Amino acid sequence: MKKGKNGNGDSQVPNIIAQGTNIIGDIHSEGDFRIEGSIKGKIEAKGRIVVGESGNVEGEITCSDADICGKVVGKLEVINLTIFKATSFFSGDVITKKISIEPGASFTGTCTMGSENKPVSK
Repeated sequence: MKKGKNGNGDSQVPNIIAQGTNIIGDIHSEGDFRIEGSIKGKIEAKGRIVVGESGNVEGEITCSDADICGKVVGKLEVINLTIFKATSFFSGDVITKKISIEPGASFTGTCTMGSENKPVSK
């Protein structure tokens, strides 16, 4: 099996929640995570979180970088860069170092940004 550059722990296999999958609960990951399904709960990852166009997250996300293409309702804490693609829908609070919102993205809520505003996650 080919090992990817990013992934979860020693195995380096990317984590993916596929379209049609619904999860209620908390997720903790040492690597990157792609969400194409639906999650209600708290997601913590040391790597990048990608919410795909079919992805739907309701709850809290804490990660190093975030690419949002789908729907996120809740709180988003990102250490580095948050990107809202044109297809994204976001409602809630964002704490991030840097943010990019493409034309066409739907953003409702508050944003706190800058190097001094680091997420308070454990």
